[in-house]
Amino acid sequence: MSTQEPSFEQRVWLVIDAIPRGSVSSYGDIALLAGHPRAARQVGRILKHLPQHSQLPWHRVISQQGKISLSGERGILQSDILRQEGIEVSDAGSVNMKRYRWRP
Repeated sequence: MSTQEPSFEQRVWLVIDAIPRGSVSSYGDIALLAGHPRAARQVGRILKHLPQHSQLPWHRVISQQGKISLSGERGILQSDILRQEGIEVSDAGSVNMKRYRWRP
């Protein structure tokens, strides 16, 4: 019987799924926790290709600077969901990383 390790994409999903309600993490943090510290952009690509009705809390992933990277309706949706979880999001789409960053 062969025990296959999860792919990077699967590890990214697991890390994102672990981010608690009311907290955020950066693309770089996710990459680091998933085993590839220099793969922040790849984390973004993985999130971009999530299935339409995924239950993964994608909205809890923002830039290292605490900014929402998405624009338009998706950025507004992300801000709204974060606010519903009790996270303060500025009108410019920024989150205080010192206050809300998840540190497992």
